[in-house]
Parts: sequence; structure tokens; C-alpha cells
Amino acid sequence: MIAKITGGKSTATLIRYLYDTKKAKDHTDPHLVASWDGFAPDPGRADDFDATKKLLVADLDLHVKQAERLGRAPERHVWHCSIRAAKTDRHLSDEEWADIARRVVAATGIAPDGDPDGCRWVAVRHAPDHIHIAATKVRSDLRTARHWNDYLTADRELAAIEKEYGLYQVVRGDRTAAKRPTRAEQEKAKRAGHEKTARERLRSTVRTAVAAASGMEEFVSLLEHTDGVLVEVVRFSSGDVRGLKVALEDNTNGEKEPVWFSGSELAPDLSWPKIHERLTATTRTSHPWQTALAAADHIPHALTHDDAPAAQAHITALAETIDALPLLAPTPYQEELRRAADAFERASRSRIHAKDHHAALLRGAVKAMLRTPPPNSLDGTLLALFLDTIVLAVTATVRWHDLQRHDQQVAAAHEALTHLQAASDRAAALPLATLTRLAPTSVTTQLHYEHAVRIVLPEHAGRILNAPDWGALAATLARADADGRDPTEALRKAAHQRPLDDARHPARLLAWRIQQTTQQPQTPRATPSAPAPAPAPAPAPSARRTHR
Repeated sequence: MIAKITGGKSTATLIRYLYDTKKAKDHTDPHLVASWDGFAPDPGRADDFDATKKLLVADLDLHVKQAERLGRAPERHVWHCSIRAAKTDRHLSDEEWADIARRVVAATGIAPDGDPDGCRWVAVRHAPDHIHIAATKVRSDLRTARHWNDYLTADRELAAIEKEYGLYQVVRGDRTAAKRPTRAEQEKAKRAGHEKTARERLRSTVRTAVAAASGMEEFVSLLEHTDGVLVEVVRFSSGDVRGLKVALEDNTNGEKEPVWFSGSELAPDLSWPKIHERLTATTRTSHPWQTALAAADHIPHALTHDDAPAAQAHITALAETIDALPLLAPTPYQEELRRAADAFERASRSRIHAKDHHAALLRGAVKAMLRTPPPNSLDGTLLALFLDTIVLAVTATVRWHDLQRHDQQVAAAHEALTHLQAASDRAAALPLATLTRLAPTSVTTQLHYEHAVRIVLPEHAGRILNAPDWGALAATLARADADGRDPTEALRKAAHQRPLDDARHPARLLAWRIQQTTQQPQTPRATPSAPAPAPAPAPAPSARRTHR
């Protein structure tokens, strides 16, 4: 069930709307299902509709008129709450809707249980799937109702009602979601031929710049050099930076002026102070690809064993990593990764404040990756392993948010997971095909490697040996064997890096891990001796002239 709460100045106008059947074609059989005392006049069941409607308005406004004479009535004295059931829900009876209405006005403070001075209210049903609660906010003791956070309290009560009544349980948020585009913004984007609104496009751009920048100055510079983006730095009178505003050149108001957004208007975690906090919680590394891989591989363990603020920090850094992935990946699957980043953005925030220093290593490594070509870039193995590792980290994030009852974040992480899996499968195709062609043909050799799998991983042996990727793993074990390494020990070491329970393709993941450990001594580029030079702006945005 979903509640929508608004306010107003005229009780008569609201009642007229609730009982209207001419202009509002979906209003059928309007009638009361409940009221403050159970005896309110019901225009929908009266012989004289107009007279009864006037009586109902007068009764609801009684205490408002008394308070007005004393100068104590609020200007917007009307409280209006609509409650709608899901399309899949059964039709509730009038008695059930009456119970729901009483519980909502009690929970929100309009008419608390056992309070004889509660506000006057009625619940009108004019369609099968929803009701409207109309109340006046002056109590019989002529005080104004205390209904702060009424949307949240109503939402909590509706969540309990859904469970008790066996109704569809709505995915609920925690007020950390980015502001949704308005209908006007959506229509404006549609007229301009854009799939996304200006707010959404800027949010993605700013998030990518945060993921790529190594400091606040570079963050501003990246935005200033992004095609089509206008930047305005807001300063205190002292000259210190107070914040940042961004706009798109192609998004103007009626006066042809840019429509500006502050970072906090784009998303709660994109305010200037929060971006500064994350960019300063960064550890530089001289081995970015290996460090990022190890840090991402550690996330499932951290989400299981660390405290909530540390876990949230890992998820925040994971989101920045996913934001950076389109800059690291070849063109064919960049779009899937952009969609993953857009989806995971919602999963990156919760009410838990992140201790960002816990994820400083991953954040710093990802920024350095953007300036360091991947080792073995021709066959794509390292990127394929990195994407498979990110998939495991996002799977663990789904589980963590689920335990925290972060419903919207769970849904968002699931959506991101779909795109990440598609991208990782495409990234794996070429290196898998290359490896599979090298699979051993000797039956004796194959049986030897199969035996190693059954010894080291008996619980996963069936999934590994029957997978299309088994040939690639067998080829990797053969390569380790040829290099003088014990294949069983190589398999054991790869398996013990992290559990394989969440891996969709355990054979593939093991092949990547073994290949990396086998090739590391022969790949000096994988471990450069010094950090990359101080950055030119990362490839996040495309170059353009600076706007101020």
C-alpha cells in the first residue's frame, strides 16, 4: 500500500472533490467507510446530497472555526491522505478499509488511540482500490495536531498492515534515494530527444568524475572539461569554496538561462562536503590492478565480518568502482556497465554513515587503474577476472542490504547485478575461447585434473566438471603443470582465496585466479615499481572548453 499526504486550506474543496462523480470519471459510489466518531453525515448515502455535504464540512470545521476566533487556527488546516492498494491485491471490504483508516490516523498523530481530543476526520471510498482520509488539524482542545513525519509513520503502519492482511508488500526506502525527476523534467527531456532528464545525466557525470578524480581540484577540472557541462564554484566571502553547481548547456529555462543543480540536489552523497570526505579517504598504490582486485575480492568477507559503518564504506567504494568500469572496459560492453552503474547508485547509500577510511585502498587503486594499462591487456583475462570479482561483491551487497532490511537497495543491487553479469560474460568470451583451444586432449591428463577437482573441491566438483568452462580450467591447470607447479596445489590456492558458493561460473573464476598467480612472476608490468606520474585528467569526460 502507498500513502500520499498533502495539505490544504479548504475543507469544502476537498470534500467536493472526494464526492465528485462528474469530472472525476473513476469516482464510483463515493461513501464514508469511517469517521472520527462513527456518526459523521455521509453525503453519499443521504437523500439530500448538497445539504448533507454542507453538514459534513461544518462538522469537520467545527474546531477550526473555534480556533479562528481565538486566532489560533493554522492557515493550512486540511490534512489529506490517500491510501492505495496494489493492483494485485484483493478488493478490501469497507470494514477493512475503515480499520486501515483508523490505524493510519492514530499512527500519524491526527487522532491517536485513546485520545478524546483527537482531530475530526473521515475516510471516503470512491473506488474499489483506495480511500481518502480528510481531516482538519485542530483538536477539540483547540491545539494543532502533532503530526510530524506523518509520511514515515503512515508508511510504517501500512507495512505492518500489508503483512497482517496478506497484501503485496511494497519495496520501501529509507529517504536516502536521489530525488526523482519531476514530470516536467521528464517531459522536457522527451521533447529534447533525451532518454534521461538533465538531473539524471548530471548525476551520472558527477559520479564518474568522483570515481576518477584523485582530489578536489582534479574533480572540478574533470567536470570543467566535460563536453556540454557548465560548472560554477560557489565561495564564501572569505574566498573558500562552499560548494559546486553544475548545469547542462542544452538544458535552459524560459529565459534561456542554464538550469543549475547543486550536488545535493543530484543525490544525497554528492554534496561538496561528502565528496570531499570520500576523495580524502584514498590510499595511493603502485600496483593498482592487483590491489583493486584484492580489495574487491575482500568485500564479501568484509560485509560478513565488519561493523555496519565499515561495511557501508566498502559498498560506497564498490559503487565508485562500478562508476569507473565503463572507462576501463572495451566499447562492446560499456553500455551494460553504464546501466549497472546507474542501477547500483541507489544501492550505494543507506542511513548508515560510512567510515570511508576502511575502503581507502580500493578507492585509490581504482583511480590509479584509470591511468595504468592492465597487464595482459591483449587477452583480457585480468579485466574478466575483475568483473567476475565485482559480480561476487555485488552479490554479497545484496545479501548485506537484505539483512539490514534495505528494500530499495536490494532491488537496485539486483538490477545492477543483471547488467554486470551480462558484461562479465562478454568480457570472458575471448579469453575463455583462447584457453579452451589449449585444453589437454589426453584422457589420462583430463582424468588427473578431474581427480584434483574432486579432491580439492568435492562440494563444487559437479558444477565445475559439467560446466562449459571446464576446458578453460583444464588448460589453465595444464599450463601451471608445464611451468613446474603442482596443479592440485594451484587449484587449492585459488579455491581458498574466497568461497565459491556465490560464483555463477566457478570453473571460469578458478581459471582466472590460477592464471594470474601463474603469470605474475612473468609479468613485470603487473607490479610497477613506482606510482604513475601525477595525473592528467582521467578519461572520464571528453575535453571541452572551461565554463565559469
